[in-house]
Amino acid sequence: MRLDGRRSSSNVEDRRGMSTSAKVGGGGILGIIVAVAIAYFTGGDPTAALVEGVQQQMQAKTETVGEQEFSEEEQALAEDCKKIMASTEDVWTKVFQENGWGEYQYPTLVLFSNQVNSACGSATAAVGPFYCSGDQKLYVDLSFFTEMKRQLGVEGNTFAYAYVIAHEIGHHVENLMGTLNKAHVAMNQTDKVTANQLSVRLELLADYYAGVWAHYEDQMNHSMEYGDLEKGLELAKAIGDDWLQKKAQGRATPESFTHGTSEQRKRWLKRGYETGDMRVSTFNVQNYSDL
Repeated sequence: MRLDGRRSSSNVEDRRGMSTSAKVGGGGILGIIVAVAIAYFTGGDPTAALVEGVQQQMQAKTETVGEQEFSEEEQALAEDCKKIMASTEDVWTKVFQENGWGEYQYPTLVLFSNQVNSACGSATAAVGPFYCSGDQKLYVDLSFFTEMKRQLGVEGNTFAYAYVIAHEIGHHVENLMGTLNKAHVAMNQTDKVTANQLSVRLELLADYYAGVWAHYEDQMNHSMEYGDLEKGLELAKAIGDDWLQKKAQGRATPESFTHGTSEQRKRWLKRGYETGDMRVSTFNVQNYSDL
Protein backbone atom coordinates (compact mmCIF):
# COMPACT_ATOMS: atom_id res chain seq x y z
CA MET A 1 0.00 0.00 0.00
CA ARG A 2 1.50 3.31 -1.09
CA LEU A 3 1.44 6.21 1.37
CA ASP A 4 4.20 8.38 -0.13
CA GLY A 5 3.38 12.06 -0.18
CA ARG A 6 0.23 11.64 1.87
CA ARG A 7 -0.84 14.00 4.65
CA SER A 8 -0.67 12.98 8.30
CA SER A 9 -3.60 13.26 10.65
CA SER A 10 -3.43 15.92 13.35
CA ASN A 11 -5.84 13.92 15.51
CA VAL A 12 -3.05 12.00 17.20
CA GLU A 13 -1.85 11.90 20.80
CA ASP A 14 1.65 10.53 21.21
CA ARG A 15 1.85 9.17 24.76
CA ARG A 16 4.84 6.94 24.19
CA GLY A 17 7.21 7.27 27.10
CA MET A 18 4.39 7.45 29.62
CA SER A 19 3.49 4.56 31.91
CA THR A 20 -0.07 4.40 33.16
CA SER A 21 -2.20 2.16 35.28
CA ALA A 22 -5.65 3.12 36.46
CA LYS A 23 -8.90 1.67 37.65
CA VAL A 24 -10.80 0.02 34.83
CA GLY A 25 -14.29 1.33 34.12
CA GLY A 26 -17.17 -0.21 32.22
CA GLY A 27 -15.02 -1.09 29.20
CA GLY A 28 -12.43 -2.97 31.24
CA ILE A 29 -13.89 -6.41 30.66
CA LEU A 30 -13.61 -5.97 26.89
CA GLY A 31 -9.95 -5.08 27.34
CA ILE A 32 -9.39 -8.22 29.39
CA ILE A 33 -11.06 -10.35 26.71
CA VAL A 34 -8.79 -8.80 24.09
CA ALA A 35 -5.78 -9.42 26.33
CA VAL A 36 -6.63 -13.11 26.50
CA ALA A 37 -7.01 -13.23 22.71
CA ILE A 38 -3.63 -11.59 22.19
CA ALA A 39 -2.13 -14.07 24.64
CA TYR A 40 -3.41 -16.79 22.31
CA PHE A 41 -1.93 -14.94 19.35
CA THR A 42 1.51 -14.54 20.89
CA GLY A 43 1.64 -18.02 22.36
CA GLY A 44 1.36 -16.67 25.90
CA ASP A 45 -0.69 -17.85 28.86
CA PRO A 46 -4.37 -16.79 28.54
CA THR A 47 -4.92 -17.37 32.25
CA ALA A 48 -2.04 -15.06 33.13
CA ALA A 49 -3.47 -12.42 30.81
CA LEU A 50 -6.83 -12.71 32.57
CA VAL A 51 -5.25 -12.39 36.01
CA GLU A 52 -3.22 -9.40 34.89
CA GLY A 53 -6.34 -7.71 33.54
CA VAL A 54 -8.18 -8.15 36.82
CA GLN A 55 -5.21 -6.89 38.81
CA GLN A 56 -5.16 -3.70 36.73
CA GLN A 57 -8.57 -2.86 38.12
CA MET A 58 -7.14 -2.56 41.60
CA GLN A 59 -4.98 0.55 41.15
CA ALA A 60 -5.19 4.18 40.08
CA LYS A 61 -1.85 5.74 39.27
CA THR A 62 -0.30 7.72 36.41
CA GLU A 63 3.42 8.29 36.07
CA THR A 64 5.52 10.04 33.44
CA VAL A 65 8.84 8.34 32.87
CA GLY A 66 10.43 11.09 30.83
CA GLU A 67 11.90 11.40 27.37
CA GLN A 68 12.55 8.23 25.45
CA GLU A 69 14.28 7.66 22.16
CA PHE A 70 12.57 5.53 19.54
CA SER A 71 14.10 3.55 16.71
CA GLU A 72 13.83 4.67 13.11
CA GLU A 73 11.60 1.66 12.49
CA GLU A 74 9.16 2.67 15.21
CA GLN A 75 9.14 6.29 14.09
CA ALA A 76 8.38 5.16 10.54
CA LEU A 77 5.52 3.04 11.85
CA ALA A 78 4.19 6.02 13.79
CA GLU A 79 4.23 8.16 10.65
CA ASP A 80 2.45 5.44 8.67
CA CYS A 81 -0.21 5.23 11.36
CA LYS A 82 -0.78 8.98 11.14
CA LYS A 83 -1.15 8.77 7.36
CA ILE A 84 -3.54 5.84 7.64
CA MET A 85 -5.59 7.83 10.15
CA ALA A 86 -5.73 10.74 7.70
CA SER A 87 -6.96 8.35 5.01
CA THR A 88 -9.75 7.05 7.26
CA GLU A 89 -10.78 10.65 7.93
CA ASP A 90 -10.99 11.40 4.21
CA VAL A 91 -12.82 8.19 3.35
CA TRP A 92 -15.40 8.25 6.13
CA THR A 93 -16.07 11.97 5.63
CA LYS A 94 -16.90 11.13 2.01
CA VAL A 95 -19.02 8.11 2.93
CA PHE A 96 -21.02 9.97 5.56
CA GLN A 97 -21.64 12.89 3.22
CA GLU A 98 -22.71 10.67 0.32
CA ASN A 99 -25.17 8.80 2.53
CA GLY A 100 -26.61 11.92 4.15
CA TRP A 101 -25.47 10.95 7.64
CA GLY A 102 -24.16 14.37 8.56
CA GLU A 103 -20.61 15.25 9.53
CA TYR A 104 -18.21 12.45 10.30
CA GLN A 105 -16.73 12.94 13.77
CA TYR A 106 -13.00 12.30 13.77
CA PRO A 107 -11.71 9.92 16.43
CA THR A 108 -8.27 10.35 17.98
CA LEU A 109 -5.37 7.96 17.58
CA VAL A 110 -3.38 7.46 20.78
CA LEU A 111 0.10 5.98 20.44
CA PHE A 112 1.35 4.51 23.69
CA SER A 113 4.00 2.20 25.04
CA ASN A 114 3.61 -0.43 27.74
CA GLN A 115 0.47 0.92 29.45
CA VAL A 116 -2.22 3.50 28.80
CA ASN A 117 -5.19 5.04 30.56
CA SER A 118 -8.46 5.57 28.66
CA ALA A 119 -12.08 6.36 29.43
CA CYS A 120 -12.65 2.58 29.26
CA GLY A 121 -9.96 1.94 31.85
CA SER A 122 -6.30 1.00 31.75
CA ALA A 123 -4.64 -1.47 29.43
CA THR A 124 -1.21 -2.88 28.75
CA ALA A 125 0.43 -3.48 25.41
CA ALA A 126 -0.73 -7.11 25.70
CA VAL A 127 -4.32 -6.18 24.84
CA GLY A 128 -3.33 -5.03 21.38
CA PRO A 129 -5.00 -2.10 19.58
CA PHE A 130 -8.46 -1.21 20.89
CA TYR A 131 -11.21 1.39 20.50
CA CYS A 132 -12.88 3.12 23.44
CA SER A 133 -16.30 4.58 22.74
CA GLY A 134 -16.16 6.50 26.03
CA ASP A 135 -13.61 8.96 24.62
CA GLN A 136 -13.84 8.07 20.90
CA LYS A 137 -10.16 7.19 20.75
CA LEU A 138 -8.27 4.20 19.40
CA TYR A 139 -5.18 3.08 21.25
CA VAL A 140 -2.15 1.48 19.61
CA ASP A 141 1.13 0.28 21.05
CA LEU A 142 3.44 0.04 18.05
CA SER A 143 5.09 -3.04 19.51
CA PHE A 144 1.95 -4.89 18.38
CA PHE A 145 3.00 -4.33 14.78
CA THR A 146 6.51 -5.50 15.57
CA GLU A 147 4.99 -8.69 16.97
CA MET A 148 2.84 -9.01 13.84
CA LYS A 149 5.96 -8.91 11.71
CA ARG A 150 7.67 -11.57 13.82
CA GLN A 151 4.68 -13.91 14.03
CA LEU A 152 3.04 -13.46 10.66
CA GLY A 153 5.71 -12.23 8.28
CA VAL A 154 3.92 -9.05 7.23
CA GLU A 155 7.02 -6.86 7.27
CA GLY A 156 6.94 -4.21 4.60
CA ASN A 157 3.21 -4.59 3.94
CA THR A 158 1.56 -1.39 5.11
CA PHE A 159 -1.93 -2.65 4.34
CA ALA A 160 -1.65 -5.29 7.08
CA TYR A 161 -1.04 -2.50 9.61
CA ALA A 162 -3.75 -0.40 8.00
CA TYR A 163 -6.28 -3.22 8.36
CA VAL A 164 -5.70 -3.27 12.12
CA ILE A 165 -6.28 0.48 12.41
CA ALA A 166 -9.20 0.43 9.98
CA HIS A 167 -10.85 -2.32 12.03
CA GLU A 168 -10.73 -0.15 15.16
CA ILE A 169 -12.04 2.79 13.13
CA GLY A 170 -14.82 0.41 12.09
CA HIS A 171 -15.87 0.26 15.75
CA HIS A 172 -15.90 4.06 15.77
CA VAL A 173 -18.24 4.05 12.77
CA GLU A 174 -20.43 1.53 14.62
CA ASN A 175 -20.44 3.91 17.56
CA LEU A 176 -21.45 6.93 15.46
CA MET A 177 -24.24 4.95 13.81
CA GLY A 178 -25.61 3.71 17.15
CA THR A 179 -24.87 0.07 16.38
CA LEU A 180 -22.23 -0.32 19.08
CA ASN A 181 -24.38 0.95 21.93
CA LYS A 182 -27.43 -1.07 20.88
CA ALA A 183 -25.35 -4.23 20.76
CA HIS A 184 -23.75 -3.57 24.15
CA VAL A 185 -27.16 -2.97 25.73
CA ALA A 186 -28.44 -6.23 24.24
CA MET A 187 -25.31 -8.08 25.37
CA ASN A 188 -25.95 -6.99 28.96
CA GLN A 189 -29.51 -8.31 28.84
CA THR A 190 -28.94 -11.81 27.54
CA ASP A 191 -27.06 -15.03 28.24
CA LYS A 192 -23.33 -15.41 27.68
CA VAL A 193 -23.53 -17.45 24.48
CA THR A 194 -25.91 -14.99 22.84
CA ALA A 195 -23.79 -12.07 24.07
CA ASN A 196 -20.75 -13.69 22.47
CA GLN A 197 -22.67 -14.02 19.20
CA LEU A 198 -23.53 -10.31 19.31
CA SER A 199 -19.85 -9.56 19.92
CA VAL A 200 -18.95 -11.63 16.85
CA ARG A 201 -21.41 -9.59 14.77
CA LEU A 202 -19.76 -6.36 15.98
CA GLU A 203 -16.27 -7.60 15.21
CA LEU A 204 -17.17 -8.92 11.76
CA LEU A 205 -18.93 -5.65 10.98
CA ALA A 206 -15.75 -3.78 11.96
CA ASP A 207 -13.86 -6.08 9.57
CA TYR A 208 -16.41 -5.27 6.87
CA TYR A 209 -16.00 -1.53 7.48
CA ALA A 210 -12.21 -1.97 7.27
CA GLY A 211 -12.82 -3.44 3.82
CA VAL A 212 -15.16 -0.58 2.91
CA TRP A 213 -12.43 1.88 3.90
CA ALA A 214 -9.91 0.05 1.68
CA HIS A 215 -12.42 0.07 -1.18
CA TYR A 216 -12.75 3.85 -1.12
CA GLU A 217 -9.12 4.46 -0.24
CA ASP A 218 -8.04 2.67 -3.39
CA GLN A 219 -10.77 4.35 -5.42
CA MET A 220 -9.65 7.79 -4.26
CA ASN A 221 -5.86 7.29 -4.28
CA HIS A 222 -5.09 4.12 -6.27
CA SER A 223 -2.88 3.08 -3.37
CA MET A 224 -3.47 -0.66 -3.18
CA GLU A 225 -0.67 -2.78 -4.60
CA TYR A 226 -0.45 -6.39 -5.74
CA GLY A 227 -0.70 -8.74 -2.77
CA ASP A 228 -2.03 -6.13 -0.32
CA LEU A 229 -5.47 -7.65 0.09
CA GLU A 230 -4.00 -11.13 0.38
CA LYS A 231 -1.78 -10.00 3.28
CA GLY A 232 -4.80 -8.49 4.97
CA LEU A 233 -6.71 -11.74 4.52
CA GLU A 234 -3.77 -13.70 5.93
CA LEU A 235 -3.86 -11.51 9.02
CA ALA A 236 -7.65 -11.88 9.31
CA LYS A 237 -7.18 -15.64 9.23
CA ALA A 238 -4.50 -15.57 11.92
CA ILE A 239 -6.70 -13.64 14.36
CA GLY A 240 -9.80 -15.78 13.93
CA ASP A 241 -11.13 -17.28 17.16
CA ASP A 242 -10.89 -20.85 15.89
CA TRP A 243 -7.28 -20.43 14.75
CA LEU A 244 -6.27 -18.80 18.05
CA GLN A 245 -8.01 -21.38 20.21
CA LYS A 246 -6.65 -24.34 18.28
CA LYS A 247 -3.15 -22.94 18.62
CA ALA A 248 -3.59 -22.34 22.35
CA GLN A 249 -5.53 -25.42 23.43
CA GLY A 250 -5.68 -27.76 20.48
CA ARG A 251 -9.40 -27.34 19.85
CA ALA A 252 -11.99 -24.65 19.19
CA THR A 253 -15.09 -23.96 21.30
CA PRO A 254 -17.51 -22.02 19.05
CA GLU A 255 -19.82 -20.96 21.88
CA SER A 256 -16.96 -18.92 23.34
CA PHE A 257 -16.09 -17.10 20.09
CA THR A 258 -16.18 -13.30 20.40
CA HIS A 259 -14.52 -12.15 17.16
CA GLY A 260 -15.47 -14.73 14.53
CA THR A 261 -13.70 -17.56 12.77
CA SER A 262 -10.82 -17.10 10.37
CA GLU A 263 -13.06 -17.73 7.38
CA GLN A 264 -15.69 -15.29 8.63
CA ARG A 265 -13.16 -12.53 9.20
CA LYS A 266 -11.61 -13.07 5.79
CA ARG A 267 -15.02 -13.18 4.11
CA TRP A 268 -16.34 -9.96 5.64
CA LEU A 269 -13.11 -8.01 5.07
CA LYS A 270 -13.04 -9.11 1.42
CA ARG A 271 -16.73 -8.38 0.93
CA GLY A 272 -16.30 -4.83 2.23
CA TYR A 273 -13.33 -4.27 -0.05
CA GLU A 274 -15.10 -5.62 -3.13
CA THR A 275 -18.43 -3.81 -2.67
CA GLY A 276 -18.00 -0.73 -0.47
CA ASP A 277 -21.73 -1.10 0.18
CA MET A 278 -22.82 0.59 3.43
CA ARG A 279 -26.29 -0.97 3.22
CA VAL A 280 -24.74 -4.27 4.29
CA SER A 281 -24.52 -5.18 7.97
CA THR A 282 -23.79 -8.35 9.90
CA PHE A 283 -26.86 -7.50 11.99
CA ASN A 284 -29.00 -7.90 8.87
CA VAL A 285 -28.04 -11.57 8.65
CA GLN A 286 -30.93 -13.30 10.39
CA ASN A 287 -29.31 -16.63 11.16
CA TYR A 288 -26.08 -16.47 13.11
CA SER A 289 -24.82 -19.59 11.33
CA ASP A 290 -25.02 -17.73 8.00
CA LEU A 291 -22.49 -15.04 8.96
